[in-house]
Amino acid sequence: MHIALFGATGGTGRQVLAQALEQGHRITALVRDPSKLTPHPDLTLVTGDVLDPAAVARCLAGTDAVVCVLGSHGSKTPIEARGTERILSAMPDQGVRRLVVVTSLGVGESRAQLAWPWRLIMELTLKAILEAKAEQERLVKASGLDWIIVRPGGLTDGPRTGAYRFGTDPTLKAGRVSRADVADFVLRQLNEDSFLHQAPAVT
Repeated sequence: MHIALFGATGGTGRQVLAQALEQGHRITALVRDPSKLTPHPDLTLVTGDVLDPAAVARCLAGTDAVVCVLGSHGSKTPIEARGTERILSAMPDQGVRRLVVVTSLGVGESRAQLAWPWRLIMELTLKAILEAKAEQERLVKASGLDWIIVRPGGLTDGPRTGAYRFGTDPTLKAGRVSRADVADFVLRQLNEDSFLHQAPAVT
């Protein structure tokens, strides 16, 4: 499969990239700084910004599916919603329908899946990012595309274990999960319809 990847230089994005290449997929990634990624025969880098419609269109050209793991990485202005809006606008023109987007547990109706201390901490320290992710999810759900929203719990840099829990059961509480395991779940959604038009938790 040929995947358009947005957010490839972030922690989860790097895991998605590495595992996708390991599985034999081809990747086109939109990046602002190509030097941050190691060259690979099946990796094409498009230099640009996700807010630039022309750059987004170049990244999507000829691809079969999109994985979006945009993150703000300390930016004062969260990029998740605005960047995703550009991607959603460009996908129909490029004939791409499958979209897997990573947001977070605690967004939207999944707020109740956080233990109350974490809920308070996120609301106090990450309010702008949570609001951006909520708007991101709203845009995705209204897109008419073949979307899946993945909501991970607290991310760690641990190894890929395959021993994670996932699903749409609202009683599934947020816990720590490695970025490698999240990437494993994300890539599985490219060929599965079990969670089509749903927002499963991964924890």
